Order: sequence, then C-alpha cells, then structure tokens
Amino acid sequence: MTPRVRDLAQAALAEADLGSPPERTKTRLLELLKRHGPQTAQDLAARLRVTSPAARRHLTDLQAQGLVQVQVEKPGGRGRPQHVFGLTEHAEERTFPKTYASLCLDVLESVSDLYGRDAVDEVLRARSDRLEALLRDLLPPEMPLEEKLRRLIGPLTELGFAPHLEQEGGQWSLVQCNCPNLQVARQFKVMCSAEMAMYTKLLGVPVTREEHMACGQPSCRYRLG
Repeated sequence: MTPRVRDLAQAALAEADLGSPPERTKTRLLELLKRHGPQTAQDLAARLRVTSPAARRHLTDLQAQGLVQVQVEKPGGRGRPQHVFGLTEHAEERTFPKTYASLCLDVLESVSDLYGRDAVDEVLRARSDRLEALLRDLLPPEMPLEEKLRRLIGPLTELGFAPHLEQEGGQWSLVQCNCPNLQVARQFKVMCSAEMAMYTKLLGVPVTREEHMACGQPSCRYRLG
C-alpha cells in the first residue's frame, strides 16, 4: 500500500469510526476556526479527533469553496515554517451571519416611533442621494447609456447586488439577483422607490421595474428606456 493510499484509508476509517458525515465534519472544522482562530491541520485534527490526512482533505475542500485560506508562518517567528488555516471573509458572511439587517430595522423603527414615518423616508432618501453623488462622477450625463451601464456594474457588485445586463431588441435591462437590503426594503418601500429614482437620474432614461424582490420575485429587473 502506497503512503497516499494509506493516508486516504486512515482518513476514511477515522470518519467511519466517529460516525460523522463529511459535511458535518467540515461544519465542525469551520466552527473550530471561528472559536479558536487560525490553526494548523494537526491542531484541527486533534480537536476533531480525526487523522491529520482527514483534516487536510476537508481543509482542501473548504479552500476550493473559498471558505478557508492558508498562510505559511514560523512559530514565534522562528523554526520550521508551518501551514496555518483560517476563515475567509466569505466564510464569515456565509457560515456566521451577522445581524446587521435586524439592527438597521430596529434603528429605523425607533426613528419612526420617535419622529414619525416621514423621518424614516427622509433618512432613506438621503442615503440614496449620497450614493447617487458618489456615482455621479463615474457616470457623466454625456456618456452613452451602454457605457454607463457597464460602469455601473462594478459598484453594484461591490455593494452586493449581484447585477448583470441583458439586451433584447435594442433595449437594455439591469437585473439585480440579490438585494443586500431586502429585510429593510420589505418594510420600508421608500428604499426601492429611491433606488429607481436614482437610476433614472444617473442613466438619463425612463426606468421601469418589471420584477421586484421585495414582493417575492426572484430579482429586481429594471427596463431602461
């Protein structure tokens, strides 16, 4: 039996003995990295009570999924370099969700209770105005629509809207497959109307919403022109 085959066999036996499905082991591994910070494969194997080859195999899978990253470090700045594994930002967002949306809703509801619903609408419109001001230099009025749209994709991607463009019969559509503000948008509709008004001003053409995630549809689709 070659060393590679032996390592794989040991890894499989370790998991079988523990009665732990591979996905559950990966979840436990991510939880350990969250709780204890970056660690070596040997440290993780000891905590999981599996062999080092089994831990490395799971870490390789998690790296391929973009959930784990590796750095080469020297213990105490000296000695033999070792591979230290830690969570990526993607893993933090996907596996350990934050409660930012709930906090935002709580704040806006408190503003509404104290100062009325009009005050909330004013706050959300002001937020949209600030974003419009940031994008204005990127999308000057004289720029052709297609170029404006292609320039807009980058900032919208960074903001988490997962956008793409579609064209049919010479007419463009901007499609947003994700809404990072969905919980807020469902409760405060002015956020969506302010977004559509912003696109109308930035792109310089009529904008029609054909799909709306806040109403349960799969995307926010804007027909332009």
